Amino acid sequence: MPSTPRRAATAVAAVLTAVTLTACSSGDGARNAVAVGGTFQFHSPGGQTEIIYAEEERAPLPDFSGPSLMEEGEEISLSDFEGEVVVLNAWGQWCAPCRAEVDDLQLVQETLDPLGGTVLGINVRDYNQTIAQDFKLDNGVTYPSIYDPPFRTAVALGGIPTSVIPTTIILDKQHRPAAVFLREVDAEDVLDVALPLAKEAPAP
Repeated sequence: MPSTPRRAATAVAAVLTAVTLTACSSGDGARNAVAVGGTFQFHSPGGQTEIIYAEEERAPLPDFSGPSLMEEGEEISLSDFEGEVVVLNAWGQWCAPCRAEVDDLQLVQETLDPLGGTVLGINVRDYNQTIAQDFKLDNGVTYPSIYDPPFRTAVALGGIPTSVIPTTIILDKQHRPAAVFLREVDAEDVLDVALPLAKEAPAP
């Protein structure tokens, strides 16, 4: 896995094909993500579908919260996982790549949980909450999800492209993005980044 962002040398046609094949929708196109100033923000253009950040390049996300997909009346916040590696995954049961990657994300959850880490889903565009709940139950998904059909959380995520689903952002223990995937992921993609983060010393 590359340790620095991919350069624009990648052929535009190949990038567009990759986005089309691996994301349910990409009306804005994949956007390049960079850390700017004191907070993490996305910038365009770029075309990369996978961006990795060295520790010195990382910048934090602000805290955000939303209602639990599964537990009525429960609020889930990023700060609930203080000091933990968090794998954010924007998904919808309507999205074929999201359905394809759910078993891998559950494996990630089972691997990270004993190490002090979690997957945190952000369920988007599922305006029928019951269908999304049934999807999680049917697939044995144990990690939590925020229920956010209009994807308002994207603002707190530095303005990620809401048109690209699934999107996965891997946060270090200080909740700074260490990797962004604007495509379907598998367990190896995520764990290659997340496991070293889980071994890093906590923030002082």
